[in-house]
Amino acid sequence: MERREVVAALIWQGDRFMICRRPEGKARAGLWEFVGGKAEEGETLEAALIRECREEIGVTVSVGMPFTELTYDYPDILVHLTLFNAGIAEGTPTPMEHNAIAWITPEEADNYPFVPADAPIIEKLRAN
Repeated sequence: MERREVVAALIWQGDRFMICRRPEGKARAGLWEFVGGKAEEGETLEAALIRECREEIGVTVSVGMPFTELTYDYPDILVHLTLFNAGIAEGTPTPMEHNAIAWITPEEADNYPFVPADAPIIEKLRAN
């Protein structure tokens, strides 16, 4: 099975964090996730996150320390996910690769069906 390094951004706006809904035609379509994606060969995780945020929501992010990391075994791929604390350095988030962006509190997360790998992250956010 393919194993991929995946990065994502935990971007806060006040007491709310950003999530994005996966578009139709992609694996796990319609589910919510943190913005990010797969690191390319030879790319640092931080560089991958900056590239992915530009491609997916049209912003430049400043990458902070990792918030958490985990490994999740989907039926089609094994992912090692690193979720970084990040901030918007430039631009306004616009859904380019996703079909929606939302800003939610940890308590509102039950109203959004998340990709399975993000479930433990949501629990960690609720506990903080």
